[in-house]
Amino acid sequence: MKKFFNAIIVLIAFHSNSIISQDVEEIVVTSALVDTTEITNPLYVIDGNDILDDATTSLGDAIDTYLGVSIADYGAAVGQPIIRGMSGPRVKILKNGMVNRDVSGLGVDHLNDVDLNDISQIEIVKGPSSLLYANGTIGGIINVVDDTISTVNFEAPEADFSLETQSVNDGEAQSFSYKENIGGFNFSLGFKDVDFGNYDIPDGAVMHEEEEHHDEDEHEEDEHEDEHHEEDLGYVNNSDFAVEATKFGISKTGDWGYIGFGIDNLESVYGIPFHGDEHGDEHGDEHGDEHGDEDEEGHDEHGEERIFSTTDSETFTIKGSYNVNGSLINKIDFSYRDSDYTLTEAHEEEEHHDEEEHHDEEEHHDEDEEEHEEHAPTVFANQATEYGAIFDISNDYATQKIVLNFVDEDNSIVGEEAFMNPANNEEFTMGYYLSKDFDLFNVDLGMRIDQIDRSGSVTDEDHGDVDNYSIDDTTNSFAFSLGRDLSDTLDVNLGFASVERLPSVIELFMNGPHMATGRFEVGDPTLTAETSNNFDITFSFDNGDYYGYASFYVTDVDNYITLMDEDEDHDEHEDEHHDDEDEHHDDDEHEDGHDDHGHGNLIHANYVQEDAEFDGYEIELGRTIKMANGDLTLSFGRDVVNAEFTDGHNVPRINPARNVYSLIYDQGDVLFKLNLKDVDEQNDFGEGETATDGYSMLDARLTKTFDLDGESKLKVSLYGRNLLDEKARNHASFVKDQVPLPGKNVGLKFNLTF
Repeated sequence: MKKFFNAIIVLIAFHSNSIISQDVEEIVVTSALVDTTEITNPLYVIDGNDILDDATTSLGDAIDTYLGVSIADYGAAVGQPIIRGMSGPRVKILKNGMVNRDVSGLGVDHLNDVDLNDISQIEIVKGPSSLLYANGTIGGIINVVDDTISTVNFEAPEADFSLETQSVNDGEAQSFSYKENIGGFNFSLGFKDVDFGNYDIPDGAVMHEEEEHHDEDEHEEDEHEDEHHEEDLGYVNNSDFAVEATKFGISKTGDWGYIGFGIDNLESVYGIPFHGDEHGDEHGDEHGDEHGDEDEEGHDEHGEERIFSTTDSETFTIKGSYNVNGSLINKIDFSYRDSDYTLTEAHEEEEHHDEEEHHDEEEHHDEDEEEHEEHAPTVFANQATEYGAIFDISNDYATQKIVLNFVDEDNSIVGEEAFMNPANNEEFTMGYYLSKDFDLFNVDLGMRIDQIDRSGSVTDEDHGDVDNYSIDDTTNSFAFSLGRDLSDTLDVNLGFASVERLPSVIELFMNGPHMATGRFEVGDPTLTAETSNNFDITFSFDNGDYYGYASFYVTDVDNYITLMDEDEDHDEHEDEHHDDEDEHHDDDEHEDGHDDHGHGNLIHANYVQEDAEFDGYEIELGRTIKMANGDLTLSFGRDVVNAEFTDGHNVPRINPARNVYSLIYDQGDVLFKLNLKDVDEQNDFGEGETATDGYSMLDARLTKTFDLDGESKLKVSLYGRNLLDEKARNHASFVKDQVPLPGKNVGLKFNLTF
């Protein structure tokens, strides 16, 4: 309701504005402080049609084939992006230039709440130079751009309808968008509905924990039965995904600038394909081994327990630009966003519908109901308010901008599996950007100061005491790049950046069982800021027929924060509390459902700091061959990331090297793409990890555009994902063994534009 009240206020402001609207210059790169194409840092600008014409996937999966970019997946719905080995809070997701403040940072099983329907482009900035867009971005930023708040006038009404079907999940998707200029106002409306079932996997793709523990003879027979049952499924249970996304925007443009507002709403439901259990098996089976064969029979009758998440997000955004044309300030870009995100994780029992089993189900109803009453929902929430302004003080000698930004953000986790007390985050930013084009080279310089206040508390597990903390600190960051054209076809760019990042609220105040990772995770309120010193050099070559790209980087991170497993200490910690379980059973049975402090099957893990070094490269070589009816482009690319701590052991969850082979044939109304991603095995793994086999992922897409009547067109896309039906696991995933990547997927997509 608050968002719509704000919308009414903006409409009143529009109504009072009698200035005649005019077109303003189109912004090509929207995420930068400099709204031009002269961005010399490693940057991808992905055309929105490349996303819209391909398979509907998570954000991370949609960009996974681009060099230097990978994902940490958690089933089909969740694909959190990784840039050059950096993940989590080191990579920021932006929506139209502003950080998307959802709850993905509160759990690896949480999706990035971003609607990819009707987008204009996706911008990816790799490396710490992305500090120009958000604080703490040691890895980079990913900015999803759409026309919800249009900066230019729509020339003609346009409606777009899309239908899609996929084989791997028996799923379907529909979308609709409409844009029109009415009475000088630009109206934009978008709607998307996705309904995907459990996705198929190759035979034998799931690896079970019992395969690594054959010494447990007492339960060996039951384990083999469960293993056979799971592998016979042919799909990953609880890997379904459904989403409804709606967005609406109005804008007004003129020679004075533009102003507009937008409302985004996204609601989703998706299964959690893996869920740790302190006291039972890894899949959260409450019956476990406590009741023997009787419970196993009851489990079969009632069906497995379903664990799923529902999300509900709503953002209200005001953006605008006012052309001052003064002696000091040229224009002011301003923005406001109010975000409200919630994710609710819940449990329910999947019941069979066989009437013959109904009588037996009733016999166990009372017992099972009592057990399932313990599973209260857990609600993850993030409410944030953000204000920002960019002052353009450019002159004839240089491009200069000053940025001010303020964020007030509240995080909370409430319910049975709450592993962190509520926390607050306040950030105030002052930044400066300078770009100067000399005769021989171009210089870009960015600096920012962030005043950050993060407050929260930690509850002592044994005594229930609450310790309150307030971390009030200032981070200083800067980035410098020097670009030079060595010839008409070859240019080079040198970059250096120093970025400070304060620990996130999870890294500071986490203290409890995190079932999504199968760990009991403990933060540390005394953690200090990470400091990243990055150097990279990039060469680009293009003579029309041949092109090449090579980027090499070294990133030293002082006080790098990571979640480190304590395999040896885990058993000792469990034994330490085992003798006291009976004595303190009643006292330790908390409202959140945890009835002991031994953490059961969970691995004990701490957020710790240690100096680390990341280095790697991305190279791509390609050739475009002009043919009679079109262009054929062949390319080869490779990306490599190495990451070690100063004592020599490996940083965990670093994806292995990849070779990417690509073939693109473009005939105007026909586009064919063939992509082979050959992923190496990963033997350089960190504490608590295991090696991951390599795999080859073959994808293809054929898109044909039909011109219907000169004013409308129909695009038909036939695509295939993982056409080799490879058993593939993502090394960066916490659940790579239990939740492999989807098998072969063939899809068909229709897009009709009027």
